[in-house]
Amino acid sequence: EFRRVLFRSARLLATENLTVVRANAPTASFDIKSRVLTLPMWKDMTPQIEDMLVGHEVGHALYTLDKYIEPIKEQPKLKSYMNILEDVRIEKLIKRKYPGLRKRMNEGYKQLNDRDFFGTQKLSLDTLNLIDRINLYFKAGFQCGVTFNQEEKNFVNRAERTETIDEVIQLARDIYAYAKEQAEKKKQERLAAGEDPAE
Repeated sequence: EFRRVLFRSARLLATENLTVVRANAPTASFDIKSRVLTLPMWKDMTPQIEDMLVGHEVGHALYTLDKYIEPIKEQPKLKSYMNILEDVRIEKLIKRKYPGLRKRMNEGYKQLNDRDFFGTQKLSLDTLNLIDRINLYFKAGFQCGVTFNQEEKNFVNRAERTETIDEVIQLARDIYAYAKEQAEKKKQERLAAGEDPAE
């Protein structure tokens, strides 16, 4: 009965007759072509985590359009950047459309964070690249300890303000270019110090 209610609620939120399945998957996902929303079969799945996953994937159903795939086809390395930034955008939009989801989704993320789902307790956060820190900031919250310099904060602020897929695409390209530039800078610094740049 609970499954029927959950699946029906996903279809109602998405305002279309989505196919909703449970699978032995590492996380939830939504296929924008086949319109299939997949939910994982996690142990200790709470209603808040379930609502957070459904809310997130319905956000993709409503707001992630086919044009999202085009820049990834052209430049496959953009994929992880696009995925993270699109997550930020669609979560903002789904919470705006359904304000009642905000508290449930925040609580779901808090529960995952308390379980160290994002692995922040094992990570040296300052060694992570910018896009991964942005992901942690929006999923685990600033209290996880992630920090940004002023230039990086500008990218975070832009991520918060994205409204369209075109803005996501441009921001992904800009962060990717910044990351390449920073990696090259570090490599040159290592060479200048007589270190092996590959280490």
